[in-house]
Amino acid sequence: MMKPTPAKQERLSLGLYIHVPFCRQKCAYCDFYSLPGAEARMDDYVRAVAAQLKEVAPRAALHTVDTVYFGGGTPSYLGVKRLKTLLAAVDKHYALARDAEITLEANPDSAMDWKELRALRRAGFNRISLGMQSAVDEELRSVGRIHTFSQVEAAVEAARKAKLQNLSLDLIYGLPGQTMDSFLFSLNAAAALSPEHISCYGLKVEPGTPLYDRRDETDLADDDAQADLYLAAVSFLEEQGYQQYEISNFAKPGFASRHNLKYWTLGEYAGFGPGAHSDFGGVRYSYDRDLDAYITGALRGGAMPIESEDLPQWTRDTEYIMLSLRTVQGLDPRRFERTFRRYFSPLEPLLARYAAAGLAVHAEDGSWHLTPKGFLVSNTLIGELLDALAADKQQRLEAARRGDFTVRR
Repeated sequence: MMKPTPAKQERLSLGLYIHVPFCRQKCAYCDFYSLPGAEARMDDYVRAVAAQLKEVAPRAALHTVDTVYFGGGTPSYLGVKRLKTLLAAVDKHYALARDAEITLEANPDSAMDWKELRALRRAGFNRISLGMQSAVDEELRSVGRIHTFSQVEAAVEAARKAKLQNLSLDLIYGLPGQTMDSFLFSLNAAAALSPEHISCYGLKVEPGTPLYDRRDETDLADDDAQADLYLAAVSFLEEQGYQQYEISNFAKPGFASRHNLKYWTLGEYAGFGPGAHSDFGGVRYSYDRDLDAYITGALRGGAMPIESEDLPQWTRDTEYIMLSLRTVQGLDPRRFERTFRRYFSPLEPLLARYAAAGLAVHAEDGSWHLTPKGFLVSNTLIGELLDALAADKQQRLEAARRGDFTVRR
């Protein structure tokens, strides 16, 4: 008698994030983990990440890696040879999809050699994200950027000559001294370079940064001014054919960042390098922002500094709300109820109120998403929705203690 053939297990999707903590000069607003002047540690860092990639790989045996993202810091500063070594380690130890999106973040001043970019494309990199930030050199200097706009243009030209067909540009609004006119000038300059993707982030003045220390003497945009700049960006980019798919991100059709979407849709991703975060196997964890400790742990088998939290899927209802409302896809009531075993109805009165105020939209498919004006106050709206969800949960717990199981919707 023949044994039945076991059902083939469906492969899962996984993104990899590799944090490269090296840069030439730290920008005045940057609070990411990056280390200027640490070039001597680059080779040890590459060996450490390669070792950790190999160590983690068995946990991803049932996964297909469909996105790889090199972030920083300034990953391009690592150099072609080291970047190729790390990507080769990914390809060796993981099931890397043939059409995987493989992104390299780069500062324009370190991405102007088209032959180097061609070598990276041939190695497998197929998407580059350039930190343009502004087309006004004075604005760039005000926050410690070490490139000029002419170098942005040169980097874009080099990327195209290297036949990289997926290019993203980052912009910042609310820079010191920036006006509506100068921001629109930067938006026009960015669009004229015809990238497939544009990100627009509001300047955040984070404690512990040089910009924070001189905030009182710096001409910074207030919340209202930032809101005006943001809405101008949304309108302008829509006119240029860029579809908004997340609060800060816009893309030509088919070019939304597949890796970043994992963060906002509760997809799985594994991070490597000091300061990297992961959401993998039902656990959210991160490595300490300590390059030396990371290298020692990865290469010598020492304790790897890490923070972790178990997160079963059905407990992540609040996270789903917070992340989904960052996207134009928004909240799917059916998915919410099916996944988290919670009624969606407690949220509907608030969402209807937001829709009446022009802050949200109830789509024909039943989903809810915020409008650009809603995105501006998303923290407040999300907080109210989470309070409503918590109140409903408390009400049901109290009813259960009383033995009252009539409470439904």
